[in-house]
Amino acid sequence: MEHLNPAELVLAKDAQDLLFLDPRTVTAFQDAPVSDAQLRAIHDLVKYGPTSMNQQPLRAVLVQSSTARGRLVEHMLDSNKAKTLAAPLSVIIAADLNFHLRLSELFPVLPGAEEFFADPEMRTASATMNAHIQLGYFIVGVRAAGLAAAPMTGFDHQALNADFFPDGELQAVAVVNVGEPAQNSPGFARLPRLQYEDVFTSV
Repeated sequence: MEHLNPAELVLAKDAQDLLFLDPRTVTAFQDAPVSDAQLRAIHDLVKYGPTSMNQQPLRAVLVQSSTARGRLVEHMLDSNKAKTLAAPLSVIIAADLNFHLRLSELFPVLPGAEEFFADPEMRTASATMNAHIQLGYFIVGVRAAGLAAAPMTGFDHQALNADFFPDGELQAVAVVNVGEPAQNSPGFARLPRLQYEDVFTSV
């Protein structure tokens, strides 16, 4: 794929291709498991992505048992049911609405953070936003492992949360199917992207 400004990027061309230019959202995967070693390597890479006040609210639920997979599929939109059922691994990406409790065990929070964390409404909004940011890191990490990530928000959020997170402490933001893409996977064709002038402005 042609680069407009390849000399301006430090990242090697093959890494650019692997992480950004070649991958597509696939709808079919090979029948090969995603290993625990791969998942740990992905986490060890993407855990360094920045979040506001280092709050790290993302929690990942690996839906591996057939029973849990069946429950998850019930909450997906019809267009997402079959591919979720057939994926080697589905991951529920959730925001921990009480992330601050875990942080206090690890390190002193930043000045002013305790007051911010004490407000449930602000904490929930921030946890959700930062979990979405971490979701982006997770997708890139999956690609770095040579796997495909198919993120979906097409599911009944209220029903899924009630089923998998009945205590209300976690809130789902996406479901990501993960695995090696099928050899002839009907991945979505690359759709047009906005140009620099459509996105960037100066003030």
